[in-house]
Amino acid sequence: MDHLIAKTPLDKKIKDLVLPTIEQLGFELVRIRFFDKEKATLQIMLDKNNNGIEITDCAAISTTISAILDVNDPIDNEYNLEISSPGINRPLTRKKDFKIWEGYDIKIKTKEKIDRRDHFKGILKGIKNDEILLEIIEGTIGLNFDWVEEAHLSISFDKLLKYPKLMKPETIVQPTVKID
Repeated sequence: MDHLIAKTPLDKKIKDLVLPTIEQLGFELVRIRFFDKEKATLQIMLDKNNNGIEITDCAAISTTISAILDVNDPIDNEYNLEISSPGINRPLTRKKDFKIWEGYDIKIKTKEKIDRRDHFKGILKGIKNDEILLEIIEGTIGLNFDWVEEAHLSISFDKLLKYPKLMKPETIVQPTVKID
């Protein structure tokens, strides 16, 4: 399942560098992604007791992680460091995420096509052994964790306005801090 937290060799190298500090500060690593597009960005998504993180946390963690990355220099070119909370359509990257968010709408993209499709949307029915149980139109299916490219909640603002009780405190969108 580690592939959902850190996909590429660079993501995994950065994870190994920063994870001990993140955990020592009392946070959980949700996801690391390095995007090397027009403006390269290293995105580190964190959580704390499934309640999100505050902007002051983002700033403090950014300063600490930035120092670690400056010393170890895993990225050759210039980039922005982005520390953020998972937000409302949070990625599901750990087994516990699939337990916590049982009953919610999720989207899953698989690495390869399964029955001619690689995108699945449905209601998360939990996990059993190494399978994510997903209720789709055709019935409940099991998707092996190793098949999953990415998974995230699928909560629309329209749905939240219609059913405000769907909003848990831990799904509140936290602002992102970008420090060059």
